[in-house]
Order: sequence, then C-alpha cells, then structure tokens
Amino acid sequence: MKTSEATKLNDVPRMKFADLPTAIERMDKLREALSEETGKPAPELWVKRDDQTGLAFGGNKTRKLEYLMADAVEKGASCVITAGAAQSNHCRQAAAAAIKAGLKCHLVLVGQPPEKSNGNLLLDEMLGSRVHWCARENRAALMEKLENDLRDAGEEPYLIPVGGSNEVGSVGYVVAMQELMDQLGVFGEQPSHIVFTTGSGGTQVGMVVGAKLCGYEGKIVGVNVARGIDGGPSFEEQMAEIADKTADRIGYDATFNAEDFIVNQNYLGVGYGIVTDAEREAIALLAKTEGLFVCPVYTGRSMAGLIDMVRKGELTGDDKVLFWHTGGGPALFAYRDDLGV
Repeated sequence: MKTSEATKLNDVPRMKFADLPTAIERMDKLREALSEETGKPAPELWVKRDDQTGLAFGGNKTRKLEYLMADAVEKGASCVITAGAAQSNHCRQAAAAAIKAGLKCHLVLVGQPPEKSNGNLLLDEMLGSRVHWCARENRAALMEKLENDLRDAGEEPYLIPVGGSNEVGSVGYVVAMQELMDQLGVFGEQPSHIVFTTGSGGTQVGMVVGAKLCGYEGKIVGVNVARGIDGGPSFEEQMAEIADKTADRIGYDATFNAEDFIVNQNYLGVGYGIVTDAEREAIALLAKTEGLFVCPVYTGRSMAGLIDMVRKGELTGDDKVLFWHTGGGPALFAYRDDLGV
C-alpha cells in the first residue's frame, strides 16, 4: 500500500465511535439465484458490512462522524447542526455521535411532522435531538438562520453538511479503503468492482481518494439515488473538488477530476425516496437469500442496480464484486406500506 504518502492521515483529529473493521461476507446464495435465473455464471459476490458499524444501529455515516465530531470539539463547538430527509440515516447517527461528543444536536428535516414518529425519526427523538422542519427549498436558509440564532443565544454551533459530505467527513472513507486493503486476503485478489450507494457524495470521495492512496485498481461504482441540483457543476465535478480538499487535509499530494468518479445514473427511478418494484424485489431477494436487510431509499436501490447489472451482463462470472453495505435498516419500519409485505 502507498499509505505512507499521506503523512498527516494519522494526525487528523478523530473520535472513535465505530466497531471496526467491519466484516466482509460472501453472498453465495444470491450469486446462485442470479446464476440460475440468467443461465450464466454470476459474479463472485461479497458484502462489506458497514451496516454494522455499531453507533445507533450503524451505517456509513458513523465513519464520517468520527472526524466531523472531532473537528467540532476541536473548534470549541457546543452544538451541531445538520440536515436531511425525514428518514435520514445520517441525522440518526449524527444525533447519537453528538451525545458521545458531549454536544447538543439540531436536525433540519425536510417535510412536515408526522402524526406518529417511526423509523429513524423515532430514534432522533429518543436521542434528544431538536428537530426543525422545513420545505426542501428552504433548508439552506433555515440552517443559516438557526446558526445565527444559536450564536445570538450564546452557543457555538458547528455546521455539518447533508450526509457529512465534505473534506472532513470524507476522511472516514479514505481510512475505510485502507481497512479494505488490509482485508483483501478474503478475496485472494482485489475485487474488480465496488458497488455502493452514492447520494451526497462524501462516501464516494473518500473511497476514490483512498483507492488512489492505497493502490486499489478496480472500479468504484456509485449507484446514484438522488437527482442533482439543476445547473452548476456536475455531481462528478463537485466530488472532484471535495476530493482535492480531502487530499490536502490528509497531506496527500494528489489531484482529482470528474473522470475519476463513476456514477451510475440508471437507477434514479421516479425520484428520491419513492419505492419502486426494483427496490421491493431487491429487498426481498437479499433477505430471502442472504438474511440481509437493505433499505428502501439507499441500499435497496443500489442493490437493485447491482442485480440489474448482473442480469444485463455488465457484471459477469469473471468479476469479483464487493457490495459496500452503507446501512439504513431502521428506515424499513417507516416504509412498511410501500414494501407490500
């Protein structure tokens, strides 16, 4: 590995919240089911269990929050502000991480308060976070107002972007790629593809920076689950900008461009968080073949994408594919009526 090039990586402030390393498991039964269905050998399939990072039911955001909360404490914060959808996995883990860090937590959630809380929102409330509701188009303005109001009240707020996706949080997945490279004995060789959910981009940024740093040579394929904002830089260009800042933060002399990021846009469905037959099938198939749960919004959609890529022959029996499971299980309880079970 080339990690010695990142001379500052071990010096970046970090709190330890996650149970690491997360396991890598085979998905032989899913592979057998897809091989039988297509009549062709399916790829060798593995799963990296970041759904089991441990903090507040786990998920990929825990890795990012180890660095974000440490940065907040170092900067003298008394509280954190972050945002997401009503069933945000990031917000649930941020609320728990704030408790660990000794900080108060404010969550800006898109939508209207439901009559009865469930899923991630129920956990947000149990964790004592203060929830502020707004329309999607008002989110940035409300976060800015909340920051100013808290400062006027004598607090020291620290803003965490949606998904924890900036050069601070992305360091978590640079380190995760180091972890993966240390586990490669389970494959015998590097996986040809890593497939995972990409939404706000920070996980993919960290993986790409970490791959270059550690010498991973396979394809890192983010299955996009949310349509980007119209106008301005492309999603890939935005990630390249964050990647440059991430590399600078860890003292790694490298630059990145949009071509470094593979984003599969074919599985956006009819919109963010709207469950389709593809997600329903993926959730059911993975549960019945591997005893694993993926969520309707994020990992269910990326698993649906992986399954479809196998069916179309884009991933073949010559490939070794790692599905990086980024979590989201608690959201299942809020989508019962959409799952048809």
